Amino acid sequence: MEALKKIQAELKAPKGQFNSFGKYNYRSAEDILEAVKPLLSKHDALLILSDEVVEIGGRVYVKATAKITDNSDKTIEISAFAREAEKKSGMDDSQITGTASSYARKYALNGLFLIDDTKDADTDAYTQQTQPPPAPKAKAQPKAQAKPATPKKIDADTVTSIYNLIYETSSNAEKLCEYFKVSKVDELTTEQGQKCLEMLESKLNR
Repeated sequence: MEALKKIQAELKAPKGQFNSFGKYNYRSAEDILEAVKPLLSKHDALLILSDEVVEIGGRVYVKATAKITDNSDKTIEISAFAREAEKKSGMDDSQITGTASSYARKYALNGLFLIDDTKDADTDAYTQQTQPPPAPKAKAQPKAQAKPATPKKIDADTVTSIYNLIYETSSNAEKLCEYFKVSKVDELTTEQGQKCLEMLESKLNR
């Protein structure tokens, strides 16, 4: 489809969003749509986005489809999936579905317009960004004179930021929890939460 070829060649979709908590830039589905709208008009093409909720292996996914057509009535469509989290602290059910929809739409648009946010699975870069760094060697601790205070858990905003980065980097939440020896993200201490954010942000910016 000639219109799609031209749009793919001309489209520039910078990372226009900034996460003030995690201190990183990222690209959203809205950024891509804002950048592509003038090109759709220029090349007389129509873009349609749709969502469908599907169940796969007992888990709920949002399937987003990006479909483009031109005045020749030819159509090309790309679909992408995002899994709904079973539980996400600080968010109700509709917000969880909305977050999954946003990510699924973003990756459907990425596929349609050849925007690449990830590394190939057979590259060293992919291995580096998907494996957590080795745990630091434990240092000898002096004998405490008093009982240490119970580590403070991360707050709801930090939990949300971590889940957003997990979606952004296509990371495995279960492996992250395993690495930090917790059963779920909201059990991380503030120190672990900061370390987790740094790991995910480093992966995002590669």
